Amino acid sequence: MPDDAFDFTGRTVVITGASRGLGRAMALGFAARGADIVVSSRKADACVQVVAEIGALGGRAVAVPCHVGEWDSLAGLVEGALSAFGRIDTLVNNAGIAPTVRSSADMTEALFDKTFAVNTKGPFRLSALAFPHLARTGGSIINVTSIAALRPDPAYPVYAAAKGATNILTRSLAMEFGPDVRVNAIMAGPFWTDISKSWREDYDANAPSAVRRMGRPEEVVTTALYLASAQSSYVTGTIVRVDGGIVV
Repeated sequence: MPDDAFDFTGRTVVITGASRGLGRAMALGFAARGADIVVSSRKADACVQVVAEIGALGGRAVAVPCHVGEWDSLAGLVEGALSAFGRIDTLVNNAGIAPTVRSSADMTEALFDKTFAVNTKGPFRLSALAFPHLARTGGSIINVTSIAALRPDPAYPVYAAAKGATNILTRSLAMEFGPDVRVNAIMAGPFWTDISKSWREDYDANAPSAVRRMGRPEEVVTTALYLASAQSSYVTGTIVRVDGGIVV
């Protein structure tokens, strides 16, 4: 592998849910390797903070706040990326929500629809909008899904279903968008992030996985770099598990 295999200088990476957790880690990781970063999430202030972090490291980034669950707002994210950097080389559909309920009877229609809107509908629509621009650069799409798709739990059946649907969309879009754009997914296990703060310490001490601990956000970065780089030019429609070896 050449020394510059993960050199993203001059390339633009759009990351949703980039203000914290895995999204922030990937934003910093791509920026450290020369990429221009479009930081997106619902909260503008949080996006600006990550942009400042990237700037302090000598990188270039812009904040384009967006609610990925709102179909009509997604065109603005694509337009914002093009306005800032003139191109899109990689789209990382990372934003997600994982609400839990006591039972299926407690799930409201609004929460059901919101869960699918953020985890499935948004990535589908944003990928479709970004495709023409990605095709010009031979770019790639990376969907971040969850091991919940393989290990559903009564506490989050709709979330698991939504992530499973996104795995299917990943393979379908790879066929539709190929050969110009590759589409893959990172199926993430539990990671030490703000989202898991209520249960991460217990899981970290009793993880049912080969590595016997919870993942750290920075441990997802090299997988994203690989899937976005030319080193994975023959990899598409693939769901890559990054979960510490959880048995399913």
